[in-house]
Amino acid sequence: MSEDQPRPHCNPKPRIPIALPAGISDPRMRLIVLLRTKWVNGTVLHYHFLGGPAAQQQAVRSAFAEWKALGIGLEFAEVGDPGEAEIRINFDQGDGSWSYLGKDVLGIGANEPTMNFGWDLTTDYGRTTALHEIGHTLGLPHEHQNPFAGIVWNEQKVYEYFTGAPNRWTREQTFHNVLRKINTHEVEGSNWDPDSVMEYWFPAGLITEPAEFSNGLTPPGGLSAVDQEWARRSYPGLTGSTPALTPFESVSLSLAPGAQADFVIDPPSSRSYQLGTFGTADTVLVLFEEIDGEPRFLAGDDDSGEDRNALFSARLIQGRRYVLRVRLYWAGQSGQTAVMYW
Repeated sequence: MSEDQPRPHCNPKPRIPIALPAGISDPRMRLIVLLRTKWVNGTVLHYHFLGGPAAQQQAVRSAFAEWKALGIGLEFAEVGDPGEAEIRINFDQGDGSWSYLGKDVLGIGANEPTMNFGWDLTTDYGRTTALHEIGHTLGLPHEHQNPFAGIVWNEQKVYEYFTGAPNRWTREQTFHNVLRKINTHEVEGSNWDPDSVMEYWFPAGLITEPAEFSNGLTPPGGLSAVDQEWARRSYPGLTGSTPALTPFESVSLSLAPGAQADFVIDPPSSRSYQLGTFGTADTVLVLFEEIDGEPRFLAGDDDSGEDRNALFSARLIQGRRYVLRVRLYWAGQSGQTAVMYW
Protein backbone atom coordinates (compact mmCIF):
# COMPACT_ATOMS: atom_id res chain seq x y z
CA MET A 1 0.00 0.00 0.00
CA SER A 2 1.59 3.28 -1.13
CA GLU A 3 1.92 6.32 1.12
CA ASP A 4 -0.67 8.34 -0.85
CA GLN A 5 -3.19 5.53 -1.31
CA PRO A 6 -6.36 6.00 0.80
CA ARG A 7 -6.34 3.59 3.70
CA PRO A 8 -9.17 1.73 5.39
CA HIS A 9 -9.47 2.62 9.06
CA CYS A 10 -10.88 1.14 12.23
CA ASN A 11 -14.59 1.85 12.73
CA PRO A 12 -15.00 0.96 16.44
CA LYS A 13 -18.21 -0.08 18.10
CA PRO A 14 -19.99 2.47 20.34
CA ARG A 15 -19.23 2.40 24.04
CA ILE A 16 -21.65 0.61 26.33
CA PRO A 17 -22.95 3.39 28.62
CA ILE A 18 -22.95 3.16 32.39
CA ALA A 19 -25.36 4.90 34.74
CA LEU A 20 -23.71 6.84 37.55
CA PRO A 21 -25.74 8.44 40.34
CA ALA A 22 -26.44 12.16 40.31
CA GLY A 23 -24.23 14.25 42.56
CA ILE A 24 -21.12 12.10 42.24
CA SER A 25 -17.99 14.26 42.51
CA ASP A 26 -16.03 15.07 39.37
CA PRO A 27 -12.75 13.46 40.55
CA ARG A 28 -14.59 10.27 41.49
CA MET A 29 -16.48 10.19 38.18
CA ARG A 30 -13.30 10.75 36.19
CA LEU A 31 -11.53 7.80 37.80
CA ILE A 32 -14.50 5.48 37.33
CA VAL A 33 -14.93 6.40 33.66
CA LEU A 34 -11.19 6.25 33.00
CA LEU A 35 -10.52 2.90 34.69
CA ARG A 36 -13.72 0.93 34.09
CA THR A 37 -12.59 -0.33 30.68
CA LYS A 38 -9.41 -1.89 32.04
CA TRP A 39 -9.09 -5.52 32.98
CA VAL A 40 -8.05 -6.69 36.41
CA ASN A 41 -4.35 -7.34 36.06
CA GLY A 42 -3.44 -11.02 35.97
CA THR A 43 -6.52 -11.88 33.91
CA VAL A 44 -6.16 -14.50 31.18
CA LEU A 45 -8.03 -13.18 28.15
CA HIS A 46 -9.26 -16.04 26.01
CA TYR A 47 -9.77 -15.49 22.29
CA HIS A 48 -11.56 -17.56 19.68
CA PHE A 49 -11.55 -17.32 15.89
CA LEU A 50 -14.98 -17.42 14.28
CA GLY A 51 -13.49 -18.84 11.09
CA GLY A 52 -11.02 -17.03 8.85
CA PRO A 53 -7.98 -18.00 6.73
CA ALA A 54 -5.03 -19.55 8.53
CA ALA A 55 -2.63 -16.74 7.55
CA GLN A 56 -4.97 -14.09 8.94
CA GLN A 57 -5.43 -16.01 12.18
CA GLN A 58 -1.67 -16.33 12.56
CA ALA A 59 -1.26 -12.57 12.10
CA VAL A 60 -3.62 -12.00 15.02
CA ARG A 61 -1.78 -14.55 17.17
CA SER A 62 1.45 -12.70 16.42
CA ALA A 63 -0.13 -9.40 17.44
CA PHE A 64 -1.25 -10.84 20.78
CA ALA A 65 2.29 -12.17 21.27
CA GLU A 66 3.75 -8.72 20.55
CA TRP A 67 1.61 -7.10 23.24
CA LYS A 68 2.49 -9.90 25.69
CA ALA A 69 6.22 -9.57 24.90
CA LEU A 70 6.12 -6.17 26.63
CA GLY A 71 6.08 -8.08 29.92
CA ILE A 72 2.53 -7.11 30.86
CA GLY A 73 0.53 -8.92 33.54
CA LEU A 74 -2.25 -10.05 31.22
CA GLU A 75 -2.15 -13.40 29.45
CA PHE A 76 -3.72 -14.35 26.11
CA ALA A 77 -4.92 -17.87 25.38
CA GLU A 78 -6.61 -19.24 22.28
CA VAL A 79 -9.62 -21.50 22.91
CA GLY A 80 -11.77 -23.66 20.67
CA ASP A 81 -15.12 -22.83 22.28
CA PRO A 82 -16.54 -19.33 21.67
CA GLY A 83 -18.46 -19.60 24.93
CA GLU A 84 -15.14 -19.74 26.80
CA ALA A 85 -13.74 -16.64 25.07
CA GLU A 86 -13.96 -13.03 26.16
CA ILE A 87 -12.63 -12.04 22.72
CA ARG A 88 -14.30 -13.52 19.63
CA ILE A 89 -12.63 -12.62 16.35
CA ASN A 90 -14.29 -12.51 12.94
CA PHE A 91 -12.86 -11.88 9.47
CA ASP A 92 -15.87 -10.39 7.65
CA GLN A 93 -14.26 -8.54 4.73
CA GLY A 94 -17.40 -6.47 4.20
CA ASP A 95 -17.58 -5.10 7.75
CA GLY A 96 -14.31 -3.21 8.13
CA SER A 97 -12.04 -3.55 11.15
CA TRP A 98 -13.30 -2.80 14.63
CA SER A 99 -13.36 -3.82 18.28
CA TYR A 100 -15.26 -3.02 21.42
CA LEU A 101 -13.34 -1.09 24.06
CA GLY A 102 -11.89 -2.93 27.05
CA LYS A 103 -14.31 -4.77 29.32
CA ASP A 104 -17.26 -3.70 27.14
CA VAL A 105 -16.69 -7.07 25.40
CA LEU A 106 -18.23 -8.77 28.45
CA GLY A 107 -21.61 -7.29 27.54
CA ILE A 108 -21.66 -8.91 24.09
CA GLY A 109 -23.52 -12.17 23.42
CA ALA A 110 -21.41 -15.32 23.67
CA ASN A 111 -21.85 -16.16 19.97
CA GLU A 112 -21.28 -12.62 18.69
CA PRO A 113 -17.90 -11.24 17.57
CA THR A 114 -16.19 -8.63 19.72
CA MET A 115 -13.54 -7.87 17.09
CA ASN A 116 -13.49 -7.95 13.29
CA PHE A 117 -10.82 -7.64 10.64
CA GLY A 118 -11.92 -6.44 7.22
CA TRP A 119 -8.65 -6.46 5.27
CA ASP A 120 -5.40 -8.38 4.86
CA LEU A 121 -3.35 -8.55 8.06
CA THR A 122 -0.19 -10.01 6.51
CA THR A 123 1.10 -6.60 5.30
CA ASP A 124 2.86 -4.02 7.47
CA TYR A 125 -0.36 -2.02 7.64
CA GLY A 126 -2.30 -5.17 8.48
CA ARG A 127 0.08 -5.97 11.32
CA THR A 128 -0.53 -2.51 12.75
CA THR A 129 -4.28 -3.02 12.35
CA ALA A 130 -4.14 -6.21 14.42
CA LEU A 131 -2.14 -4.44 17.15
CA HIS A 132 -4.60 -1.52 17.00
CA GLU A 133 -7.73 -3.62 17.51
CA ILE A 134 -6.15 -5.52 20.39
CA GLY A 135 -5.22 -2.13 21.85
CA HIS A 136 -8.91 -1.25 21.89
CA THR A 137 -9.69 -4.48 23.74
CA LEU A 138 -7.03 -3.59 26.33
CA GLY A 139 -8.75 -0.24 26.87
CA LEU A 140 -7.03 2.20 24.48
CA PRO A 141 -9.16 4.74 22.54
CA HIS A 142 -8.20 6.46 19.28
CA GLU A 143 -5.24 8.76 19.79
CA HIS A 144 -6.29 11.59 17.44
CA GLN A 145 -9.46 12.06 19.49
CA ASN A 146 -7.41 13.02 22.53
CA PRO A 147 -8.89 16.37 23.67
CA PHE A 148 -5.37 17.58 24.48
CA ALA A 149 -4.02 16.93 20.97
CA GLY A 150 -4.73 20.47 19.77
CA ILE A 151 -5.72 19.22 16.32
CA VAL A 152 -7.60 21.71 14.14
CA TRP A 153 -9.31 19.90 11.28
CA ASN A 154 -10.32 20.97 7.81
CA GLU A 155 -13.71 19.44 8.47
CA GLN A 156 -14.96 19.61 4.89
CA LYS A 157 -11.96 17.65 3.64
CA VAL A 158 -12.26 15.18 6.53
CA TYR A 159 -15.85 14.41 5.54
CA GLU A 160 -14.93 14.17 1.85
CA TYR A 161 -12.07 11.78 2.55
CA PHE A 162 -13.80 9.37 4.94
CA THR A 163 -17.15 9.26 3.15
CA GLY A 164 -15.23 8.19 0.03
CA ALA A 165 -13.52 4.90 -0.78
CA PRO A 166 -12.33 2.72 0.86
CA ASN A 167 -14.07 3.60 4.15
CA ARG A 168 -17.37 4.97 2.78
CA TRP A 169 -18.46 6.11 6.22
CA THR A 170 -21.53 8.20 6.88
CA ARG A 171 -21.05 11.75 8.15
CA GLU A 172 -22.13 10.50 11.58
CA GLN A 173 -19.49 7.76 11.56
CA THR A 174 -16.85 10.22 10.39
CA PHE A 175 -17.68 12.63 13.18
CA HIS A 176 -17.71 9.86 15.79
CA ASN A 177 -14.42 8.29 14.66
CA VAL A 178 -12.40 11.39 13.76
CA LEU A 179 -13.76 14.82 14.68
CA ARG A 180 -15.35 14.02 18.03
CA LYS A 181 -13.15 14.75 21.02
CA ILE A 182 -13.09 12.12 23.74
CA ASN A 183 -14.27 13.32 27.13
CA THR A 184 -11.34 14.37 29.31
CA HIS A 185 -12.57 11.81 31.88
CA GLU A 186 -11.60 9.03 29.45
CA VAL A 187 -8.03 10.17 28.73
CA GLU A 188 -4.88 9.46 30.70
CA GLY A 189 -2.32 12.25 30.85
CA SER A 190 -2.32 15.39 28.73
CA ASN A 191 -0.02 14.56 25.81
CA TRP A 192 -0.83 13.42 22.29
CA ASP A 193 1.28 10.66 20.72
CA PRO A 194 1.16 10.97 16.90
CA ASP A 195 3.25 7.78 16.62
CA SER A 196 0.75 5.65 18.56
CA VAL A 197 -0.56 2.40 17.13
CA MET A 198 -3.97 3.87 17.99
CA GLU A 199 -3.48 6.75 15.53
CA TYR A 200 -4.97 6.90 12.03
CA TRP A 201 -3.04 7.74 8.85
CA PHE A 202 -4.19 11.13 7.51
CA PRO A 203 -3.32 12.47 4.03
CA ALA A 204 -2.30 16.06 3.36
CA GLY A 205 -4.93 18.73 3.82
CA LEU A 206 -7.03 17.16 6.59
CA ILE A 207 -5.10 18.64 9.52
CA THR A 208 -4.71 22.43 9.69
CA GLU A 209 -2.90 22.54 13.04
CA PRO A 210 -0.37 21.53 14.26
CA ALA A 211 1.17 22.88 11.06
CA GLU A 212 3.79 20.12 10.96
CA PHE A 213 1.01 17.67 10.05
CA SER A 214 -0.66 19.80 7.38
CA ASN A 215 1.11 17.66 4.76
CA GLY A 216 -0.16 14.49 6.36
CA LEU A 217 0.25 12.31 9.43
CA THR A 218 1.85 8.93 8.79
CA PRO A 219 2.56 7.01 12.00
CA PRO A 220 5.45 4.55 11.63
CA GLY A 221 3.26 1.57 12.53
CA GLY A 222 3.68 -0.83 15.41
CA LEU A 223 3.70 -0.01 19.10
CA SER A 224 5.19 3.37 19.98
CA ALA A 225 7.26 3.98 23.10
CA VAL A 226 4.23 5.66 24.68
CA ASP A 227 1.99 2.69 23.81
CA GLN A 228 4.46 0.36 25.46
CA GLU A 229 4.73 2.53 28.57
CA TRP A 230 0.92 2.68 28.86
CA ALA A 231 0.65 -1.12 28.64
CA ARG A 232 3.30 -1.71 31.30
CA ARG A 233 1.80 0.92 33.60
CA SER A 234 -1.77 -0.35 33.19
CA TYR A 235 -0.87 -4.04 33.40
CA PRO A 236 2.49 -4.37 35.18
CA GLY A 237 4.18 -7.73 35.10
CA LEU A 238 3.34 -10.02 38.00
CA THR A 239 6.44 -10.54 40.11
CA GLY A 240 7.19 -11.92 43.55
CA SER A 241 5.03 -14.04 45.83
CA THR A 242 1.34 -13.38 46.44
CA PRO A 243 0.32 -13.03 50.12
CA ALA A 244 -2.26 -15.36 51.61
CA LEU A 245 -5.66 -14.16 52.82
CA THR A 246 -6.91 -15.82 56.01
CA PRO A 247 -10.62 -16.24 56.81
CA PHE A 248 -12.11 -13.57 59.11
CA GLU A 249 -8.94 -11.43 59.00
CA SER A 250 -9.36 -8.16 57.11
CA VAL A 251 -6.39 -6.62 55.32
CA SER A 252 -6.14 -2.84 55.07
CA LEU A 253 -5.12 -1.49 51.66
CA SER A 254 -3.67 1.87 50.63
CA LEU A 255 -3.77 1.86 46.84
CA ALA A 256 -3.37 4.54 44.21
CA PRO A 257 -6.15 4.83 41.60
CA GLY A 258 -5.77 1.97 39.15
CA ALA A 259 -3.47 0.02 41.47
CA GLN A 260 -4.26 -3.53 42.53
CA ALA A 261 -3.70 -5.97 45.39
CA ASP A 262 -3.70 -9.75 44.96
CA PHE A 263 -4.18 -12.53 47.51
CA VAL A 264 -4.01 -16.32 47.48
CA ILE A 265 -6.86 -18.18 49.18
CA ASP A 266 -6.45 -21.77 50.36
CA PRO A 267 -9.82 -22.43 52.03
CA PRO A 268 -9.60 -24.45 55.26
CA SER A 269 -12.91 -26.19 54.53
CA SER A 270 -15.32 -26.68 51.64
CA ARG A 271 -18.31 -24.35 52.01
CA SER A 272 -19.87 -21.14 50.77
CA TYR A 273 -17.86 -18.03 51.67
CA GLN A 274 -18.51 -14.30 51.49
CA LEU A 275 -15.81 -12.13 49.92
CA GLY A 276 -15.95 -8.36 50.12
CA THR A 277 -14.36 -4.96 50.57
CA PHE A 278 -14.92 -2.39 53.31
CA GLY A 279 -14.81 1.40 53.39
CA THR A 280 -15.96 4.12 51.00
CA ALA A 281 -13.62 3.30 48.11
CA ASP A 282 -14.79 2.30 44.61
CA THR A 283 -13.31 -1.07 43.69
CA VAL A 284 -13.67 -4.07 41.45
CA LEU A 285 -13.21 -7.40 43.26
CA VAL A 286 -12.61 -10.56 41.23
CA LEU A 287 -12.07 -14.18 42.28
CA PHE A 288 -10.21 -16.70 40.13
CA GLU A 289 -9.76 -20.44 40.62
CA GLU A 290 -6.47 -21.99 39.52
CA ILE A 291 -7.27 -24.81 37.11
CA ASP A 292 -4.33 -26.62 35.47
CA GLY A 293 -2.12 -23.69 36.40
CA GLU A 294 -4.39 -21.08 34.82
CA PRO A 295 -6.58 -18.63 36.78
CA ARG A 296 -10.19 -18.98 35.60
CA PHE A 297 -12.82 -16.41 36.49
CA LEU A 298 -15.18 -17.61 39.21
CA ALA A 299 -17.02 -14.54 40.56
CA GLY A 300 -16.71 -10.79 40.88
CA ASP A 301 -18.37 -7.51 41.77
CA ASP A 302 -17.87 -3.83 40.91
CA ASP A 303 -19.18 -1.21 43.35
CA SER A 304 -17.96 1.87 41.47
CA GLY A 305 -20.23 4.89 41.88
CA GLU A 306 -22.54 3.08 44.28
CA ASP A 307 -23.14 3.55 47.99
CA ARG A 308 -22.11 0.00 48.87
CA ASN A 309 -19.12 -2.31 48.91
CA ALA A 310 -18.10 -5.02 46.48
CA LEU A 311 -19.47 -8.29 47.87
CA PHE A 312 -20.24 -11.75 46.54
CA SER A 313 -20.50 -15.34 47.72
CA ALA A 314 -18.69 -18.34 46.26
CA ARG A 315 -18.36 -21.99 47.15
CA LEU A 316 -14.68 -22.72 47.76
CA ILE A 317 -13.30 -26.25 47.89
CA GLN A 318 -10.62 -27.33 50.35
CA GLY A 319 -7.49 -28.40 48.52
CA ARG A 320 -8.06 -26.02 45.61
CA ARG A 321 -6.31 -22.68 45.24
CA TYR A 322 -7.95 -19.35 44.48
CA VAL A 323 -6.67 -15.85 43.72
CA LEU A 324 -8.57 -12.75 44.84
CA ARG A 325 -7.75 -9.51 43.06
CA VAL A 326 -8.97 -6.04 44.08
CA ARG A 327 -8.42 -3.04 41.82
CA LEU A 328 -9.08 0.49 43.03
CA TYR A 329 -10.90 3.21 41.11
CA TRP A 330 -11.33 5.88 43.79
CA ALA A 331 -9.93 5.75 47.32
CA GLY A 332 -12.82 7.51 49.06
CA GLN A 333 -12.47 10.05 51.83
CA SER A 334 -10.24 7.88 54.01
CA GLY A 335 -7.85 6.99 51.21
CA GLN A 336 -8.03 3.34 52.27
CA THR A 337 -10.08 0.23 51.82
CA ALA A 338 -9.97 -3.28 53.24
CA VAL A 339 -10.68 -6.78 51.99
CA MET A 340 -11.75 -9.95 53.80
CA TYR A 341 -13.39 -13.32 53.26
CA TRP A 342 -15.40 -15.21 55.84
